[in-house]
Amino acid sequence: MGAVSGAGPLKIEAVEVLELHGRYSAEAGVDRQAQVNPEDIYDDLRPPVYVDKPGGMVEVKTEAIYIRIRTAGGLDGLYGPVERDAARVVYDDLRPFLIGKDALAGEALWDQMYRSNRHSRDGFFMMGISAVDNTLWDIRGKALGVPVWRLLGGPTREKVEFYASALGSSLQLDAVRKRCLELRDEGFRYQKWFMGYGPGSGEEGMRKNVELVKTLRETLGEDYELMFDMYSGWDQGYALEWAKRVEQYRPKWMEEVTHPEKIESFAEIHRMTNVPVAAGEHFYGRWEVERYLQAQALSVVQADPEWCGGVSELLKIGTVASLHDVPVLPHGHSLRAAAHTIFAQSPMTFPLGEYLVLKMKHYHHFETNPPVVERAHMTLPLGAGFDVVLDEGKVEGQRVWAVS
Repeated sequence: MGAVSGAGPLKIEAVEVLELHGRYSAEAGVDRQAQVNPEDIYDDLRPPVYVDKPGGMVEVKTEAIYIRIRTAGGLDGLYGPVERDAARVVYDDLRPFLIGKDALAGEALWDQMYRSNRHSRDGFFMMGISAVDNTLWDIRGKALGVPVWRLLGGPTREKVEFYASALGSSLQLDAVRKRCLELRDEGFRYQKWFMGYGPGSGEEGMRKNVELVKTLRETLGEDYELMFDMYSGWDQGYALEWAKRVEQYRPKWMEEVTHPEKIESFAEIHRMTNVPVAAGEHFYGRWEVERYLQAQALSVVQADPEWCGGVSELLKIGTVASLHDVPVLPHGHSLRAAAHTIFAQSPMTFPLGEYLVLKMKHYHHFETNPPVVERAHMTLPLGAGFDVVLDEGKVEGQRVWAVS
């Protein structure tokens, strides 16, 4: 159906959770390097040292969950993949509220969903709000026949550059050298690597964490930017010791060094080292971002539109960050919502996107037109809304959680 006209409401008739099942082929025994995580301080929870062990091609069973909102005007919004925990909030809590509401009244619906539950400010509930918000943006784009970035005021550029995230890549140094050169040759000027060790691994782990930085800098030279993710697996003292040892290799940032509630630790790390500090994929809303920035705790904000409240909230976070002259580089859990927002906003505030190189090989498996990053850039998407189109030929099984 084409675009609709007039200023009347577009009432929501159904909110559906689509669970899709299928399979794809992948090489066994590779790209499974674990990153450090908060549990690693316990010996029995810390994984063994990882080594790639290629084992040939295997079939991998996969699933993905999408949110579909149907309207009385015949327009459907579709967004995903979303996480199962977020989908449960949509199904159990938000679906009954949304029936009969105006799909075009996005600001009111966001505020009402946020006010509907005392636990809405973070976690799975905010993730559910994010899923609905992004789906509603898809409806509004389809209603007007334009991409979401157009609704947001863009474009501000014809292409967006992405940095490569090497999550899953082996941290064996020979493998690191090979993979970082491959990424360089694919056009990525920025690379992010994921630390494999934390305080539980002692001095040997620290040495390996430092050696990773040294190896990357020596292999790539000075013309490439290097970032490092700690996934909340460190503490303040460990982070400062690592930063002291690697400052000479000029990391662009150290990310998620400890738990996100420890604003004071982030602020102290930011104050005590020349290595910039990044965080935000686990931020839930503009209020948390403002507290961090008021504390002068961050160099980079990394809010995720699948988690922080959707595109609607990511825009507000961008405004907050711009007041402090701090850039927003949305976390790359997914691509569409982040990319459309970046395309619509100032390159000063939203300069880059994140591309999880290994994850994105299969993340959009069930779509006919997945987002494409070539030579580290995405070109301006032209389809209406988010233009998510499912490939029925890849769907081997489907379950609809709700139909009305």
